[in-house]
Amino acid sequence: MAKIKGAVVVNTERCKGCDLCVVACPSAVLALSKQVNTKGYNYAYMENEDACIGCAACGYVCPDGCISVYKVKN
Repeated sequence: MAKIKGAVVVNTERCKGCDLCVVACPSAVLALSKQVNTKGYNYAYMENEDACIGCAACGYVCPDGCISVYKVKN
């Protein structure tokens, strides 16, 4: 059976750093950046890329719709 690997793409300019996606992730993939976007928010990013399973829990809870999740079979 093929293993599913996920990838999360965050629109960093739309992200407000609400932290909901970080909390929702069951694999502890996401974190808030120490850097800020042009609006002054710490945006979410993939800190632990290899752990992503592509479940899209982060995308479901994002209130601004700035997260896209992709799945790839290995």
